[in-house]
Amino acid sequence: MSAPVVIAIDGPAAAGKGTLARRLAAHLGYAYLDTGALYRLVALQLLLTGADPGDVTAAVTAAQNLDTSRFDDPQLRTDRVGAAASRIAALGEVRQALVGFQRQFAAHPPGKAPGAVLDGRDIGTVICPDAPVKLFVTASPPARARRRYLELIERGEAATEAEVLADLQARDTRDQTRASAPLRPAQDAHLLDTTNLAIDDAFAVALAAISGKIAT
Repeated sequence: MSAPVVIAIDGPAAAGKGTLARRLAAHLGYAYLDTGALYRLVALQLLLTGADPGDVTAAVTAAQNLDTSRFDDPQLRTDRVGAAASRIAALGEVRQALVGFQRQFAAHPPGKAPGAVLDGRDIGTVICPDAPVKLFVTASPPARARRRYLELIERGEAATEAEVLADLQARDTRDQTRASAPLRPAQDAHLLDTTNLAIDDAFAVALAAISGKIAT
């Protein structure tokens, strides 16, 4: 039996990588893992218990005891949890605690799927450096802020585009400058800028990029 095919998708927040990853997984019949949700789960567990997201010991304990039944909890997508998750993701000890979970998913996709699509910040550089397909999805900060702002408004959360932009830029700085697994494209990643692309166009470009590497 051949090893599952792994598609690694990285990029900054609100660049469209999650939407693209889910669509690719559905199209190919692969399992999908939003690795950012793992850090959000850790953040949610800490916030629910009143722990400080900066408490390394508490964060590592939460990462080692993930309650994956909460993957569909709407609280995961709140800006409060996202901000806490960004702080937690900068903790090297937490990232290390979650490596095994992600690699196990890639090596043994649920449902005996023939492959797995993982999206995050360090999939192509740290988690699955040998993945045959790597995409780095990005977009301009203003475009990303606009998308995130519209998502928040649709969920009924109060926000301004200026606030969202400032938050995204702060997250970018944390992601790109952290000592453990900083956000950067893998050397062999295909760069996909979605600033001026609708999802259908981004999907078409992604499929063209992986054509010949896997059966589509």
